[in-house]
Amino acid sequence: MNQPPVSLRSPSPEGVRPAWGGPTPNMLTLALSKGRIFDDTLPLLKAAGIEVRDANSRALILPTNRPDVRVVLVRASDVPTYVQHGGADLGVAGLDVLLEHEAQQGGAPMLRPIDLKIATCRLSVAVRKGFDYPAAVRQGARIRVATKYTGLARQHFAAKGVHVDLIKLYGSMELAPLTGLADAIVDLVSTGSTLKANELVEVETLLPISSHLVLNPVSAKLKREALQPLLQTLREAVPAAS
Repeated sequence: MNQPPVSLRSPSPEGVRPAWGGPTPNMLTLALSKGRIFDDTLPLLKAAGIEVRDANSRALILPTNRPDVRVVLVRASDVPTYVQHGGADLGVAGLDVLLEHEAQQGGAPMLRPIDLKIATCRLSVAVRKGFDYPAAVRQGARIRVATKYTGLARQHFAAKGVHVDLIKLYGSMELAPLTGLADAIVDLVSTGSTLKANELVEVETLLPISSHLVLNPVSAKLKREALQPLLQTLREAVPAAS
């Protein structure tokens, strides 16, 4: 007599989502990256009544004290992608990351309702000491630039009428001018101590950088009732944190 196949998976109670399932329809998912932005965002979330739990664990999805809010940990450069495509309802990322994402995608700007004024720095051009930067960026000239911000660098030098050969690097950017790989770099600068230690000088600032809250447009409509109180409390928390 044929027997029905035996299931090795324990049945879930009626109405209970298994632990490996996705978020519930009313849950808000916030994308953050580990590091300075994560550390600076926690006090703002706490002021908004949200406390992240298990922050020191190796888990990539962190619960909070609210059952309808969770945090997902992703690479900083992936935050806008998760938010744009609905993997997260909202996220926190540096303006450099957001603008570079928009420059690469060539689409409409992402929704950035709040400048959180955290993780501040600047995106700048730096060259080795003694390099004649004004001559190198005369209209019609050509310059070699190493950066991971290829979209923003292209826009910047195009606005000057300068031809730019871009070399994409992800780290140790200061080596590029010192080894002759590039004439200049475009990178984030905070105190400038790393540039000084490597005999480089900051010659031009592209834009000041701080971290912004970015919002998925579909979530902004469908989850408006849940999002609005959170956005309002975050807006109120920013001046206090500053």
